[in-house]
Amino acid sequence: MFQISVVIPLKDEEKSLPILYEELVKVLEDLKKTYEIIFIDDGSTDSSYEVLTSLAKKDKHIKIIKFRANFGKSDALSAGFGEAKGEIIVILDADLQDDPAEIPHLLEKIEKEGYDLVSGWRKDRKDRLTKKVSSFLYNNGTSFVSGLKMHDFNCGLKAMKKEVAKELYLRGELHRFIPVLAYKKKFRVGEVVVKHRARQFGVSKYGSLGIQRGWKGTVDLLTTIFVSDYAAKPAHFFGGIGLALFVAGFFMDAYVTYIKITTGNTQGRIPLLLAGILLILLGVQLISVGLIAEMLSDYFAQREFRKLTN
Repeated sequence: MFQISVVIPLKDEEKSLPILYEELVKVLEDLKKTYEIIFIDDGSTDSSYEVLTSLAKKDKHIKIIKFRANFGKSDALSAGFGEAKGEIIVILDADLQDDPAEIPHLLEKIEKEGYDLVSGWRKDRKDRLTKKVSSFLYNNGTSFVSGLKMHDFNCGLKAMKKEVAKELYLRGELHRFIPVLAYKKKFRVGEVVVKHRARQFGVSKYGSLGIQRGWKGTVDLLTTIFVSDYAAKPAHFFGGIGLALFVAGFFMDAYVTYIKITTGNTQGRIPLLLAGILLILLGVQLISVGLIAEMLSDYFAQREFRKLTN
């Protein structure tokens, strides 16, 4: 058991790793806490793994997880969380843009102010203008949709209690929404301003929030909100939309029916009648889907309960 586990996902960062290691060890030694450093090589094609192996030979604090191919940052972080033994888990990127010297500030907010997860806020970002603009839109949109008021959701530098990491189920691009996932699990989430540095070597290996990834980020955000808020009550989601469509279709057809009864003429209103019928059918289908999903959710919940009680 360690006091701190540092989890670092990476891909093709052979030039950055020695510098990162020296900076990180200095900070961790100054903290006077027991620690481990877990590197996850996410399918590097350069000599990153050889550099890590060389570092591990001279430092027993280092652990290495090597993926046979590039599976993505979410899988890399999940593997690191599964291996981590620390009471507090720190994550940061290996590209040197995250400054290890900021780690004590994150730990202080957890240890002294009672937060469960603290994320860095890159207030003065050293990135291209297009990346700053897309990040601004992403952060404000995520804050509005999720209800969690933060300035920087996707900063690579974060610290969290181990129980938070255990609750995080990461897949696809959901690592971008770690603060939201923790917030939806009722953990206390905060942020601190951290120094952001310009990239020294190469280009981003895990992509950015540019235009080409904008639609993916939107889908991932909706996925995060759905699985967080409605996974255990799907009928509320599907049923709510279905009921709204059913009511809209009912009133549209009721209006056409009223016109037919009172005037005997429905000329020009047939499309409205058909649209109303379509909405009613869609509404009934969505309500049915919600009820079926609720039955499945209840079935699996009861099965898990029986396992725990037997």
